[in-house]
Amino acid sequence: MATEVYLVRHGETMFNQLNKVQGWCDSPLTVKGINDLKRTADALSQVHFDNMYSSDLKRAIDTVHLMKNANLVSDIGKIKKLPEFREVFFGTFEGDDINQTWDQVAMAAGIGHEDDVTKIINQVGLHDFREAIKKADPRHLAENTEELDKRMVRGIQVLGDLTKNEKRVLLVTHGDFIKTLSIKYWNRSDGKHDIIFPNNGSVTRGILHDDGQFEIVDYNVDAEKL
Repeated sequence: MATEVYLVRHGETMFNQLNKVQGWCDSPLTVKGINDLKRTADALSQVHFDNMYSSDLKRAIDTVHLMKNANLVSDIGKIKKLPEFREVFFGTFEGDDINQTWDQVAMAAGIGHEDDVTKIINQVGLHDFREAIKKADPRHLAENTEELDKRMVRGIQVLGDLTKNEKRVLLVTHGDFIKTLSIKYWNRSDGKHDIIFPNNGSVTRGILHDDGQFEIVDYNVDAEKL
């Protein structure tokens, strides 16, 4: 049985609002983030889910509980937290200003000063962009392409094992993770260039097939339009 997966990006956080790098570090949902999530939750309140999951970061956990509490047609037990679906790890850059970080990454990639992440990715390619983040990180802790790809593949395998008897599930995860997953598994992406960053509270829909294959079928959709 194929499983339909609703990938929901967590609500806006304090670090999102302050334009700070937020990977494995965490910050609380803002009032705006919570209010926006309530609209997403209301839009999905009549959608039946066999289960709900989240990454193990608090902003995702808080988000999934809002989804669970608003849903009127699903009987969801304890939420299982999946570390494989954490946000991308940015190493020493965690908590730093986003624009300053991308400028350092652009310099490490050899293209000079640039703080527009889309321009950087489209100029050097996604693979070299991730490599440049690790290179620019003073401690070289940030995830590179191979590390992130292995984690994404492992995440799909773990999710496949958990959802063998589930027709539709909701999973709260993170913006850059959803984007990178979609670049890999969405047929409208060439796998190399950037795509638009998913909005807080948006839904990206995937299908996990019986044979373990995964595909993205809808990306960055307002839940009210599903």
